[in-house]
Amino acid sequence: MQSFVVWNDEINERLDAGYFYSLQDIIYTKIKNSKYPIRKMRELASIVTKGESPLWKGDSFLKEGVPFLRGKNIKEGAINFDDVVYISDSAHRRMRRSVLSGNYLLLTMAGTLGDVAFFKKGYPECNINQDIAKIKLTDEFSYEYATVYFQTALAKKQINILSNGGTRSHLNFEQIKSFDVILPPISVQTKIVDIMQSANNQKKQKETEALRLLDSIDDYVITELGIKLPEVEGKMCFLVNSEEVRENRADPYYYQPKFEEVEKAVRKGKYDLVNFATVTTDLKNGVEIRKYADEGYRYLRVTDLGKFGIIDNAPRLVAVEEIPERIKLHDNSFLISRSGSLGLVSVVEEKIKDVILSSHIFKVDLDISKILPAYLEAFFRSTLGQIQFFRNNNGGIVPEISQSALKYLMVVIPPLEIQNKIAEEVKRRISEAERLKAETSKIIEEAKKQVEEMILGIEIVEGGNG
Repeated sequence: MQSFVVWNDEINERLDAGYFYSLQDIIYTKIKNSKYPIRKMRELASIVTKGESPLWKGDSFLKEGVPFLRGKNIKEGAINFDDVVYISDSAHRRMRRSVLSGNYLLLTMAGTLGDVAFFKKGYPECNINQDIAKIKLTDEFSYEYATVYFQTALAKKQINILSNGGTRSHLNFEQIKSFDVILPPISVQTKIVDIMQSANNQKKQKETEALRLLDSIDDYVITELGIKLPEVEGKMCFLVNSEEVRENRADPYYYQPKFEEVEKAVRKGKYDLVNFATVTTDLKNGVEIRKYADEGYRYLRVTDLGKFGIIDNAPRLVAVEEIPERIKLHDNSFLISRSGSLGLVSVVEEKIKDVILSSHIFKVDLDISKILPAYLEAFFRSTLGQIQFFRNNNGGIVPEISQSALKYLMVVIPPLEIQNKIAEEVKRRISEAERLKAETSKIIEEAKKQVEEMILGIEIVEGGNG
């Protein structure tokens, strides 16, 4: 029987191959029923080739030179030039087949399949690696429309069907050339592109507003605490008196003048400053478990602690009979990353009350008569907290902060009503940012749905021939 692909969202209670074989037919039936012509990519592309690896005969990536694009640089219809590596001009000239100069459609052929972008005439001359197809289109297939088309479900499901599978799915030239493209008139292609461009502009606008809200939190917290931070910069040379050297800290980084300047500014604030130990009642490490399971308790790792909340992208489970009593979480508990990524903190949300903590996370019980967990979260996430976490890094290859260093972090303690005010406002700004991000997803999904209907000829627009 012919091989085929089944998508997770298509699985209900049916697991038999015969049922899912028909699903492959659905996408092609959908395409064939379009009111517009269907063409193969081989008819619409004058060139289909790909890049290669530049790393041979002593070559290496450079800090400057000719931009070299990899699959990771092609995302959501655009090229990310902020994360490129560079190759030498001699390597670039040797790889003439994959030189980018002029208009080309770029399509990822391996790893994450089907990511697409339009490399436009006027961009700096670049080169590409072996995971990217370089495609020259004919005049009847606009690059802008091609970029939209390859991001639709009509294209994505074809890509999954055509790819070879295996441990690392990939596409070859013949599979790309056999790709079915629904080709409306140029006027309709332009209308489709305009709709997606408008949606993407709205997305960028809302993402910018969400980022502005999140970025504003730091200034808000510092201002509410009556602290004016100085503009500081690192110095290569400075003096430290012997009586200033603290126990177990003999490294120059810890004594940089910028840290002392920030500490002085914090002490000039309008509220009391205390050591973290004075507002805690207990401090414990989590437990080390290396084997994950299909069911059991969630195992909370440092990677699950986000900058603005718990991350649920890839939760892990561990098969243990019960949560050790010493790391059971309560409403007054607080989480702090111990090693790996420093400065990640979280209150105990309802969804993580029953978890097993990784050994790389501290569980801290707070004296809530003195400090509110939500306020402490806002404080430690601010510059005032983050600079202390990184100052107290043990200096090893893997960043780490010890229990003893943690206890001596400085915490500003305003009255509880001020703490609550700060916590509520920070929560509001984060919630508003999350709402804006959710709106961007909705805008793009609705635009994609409208575009797919237009491609199929379900929605007839001015200039269409359906």
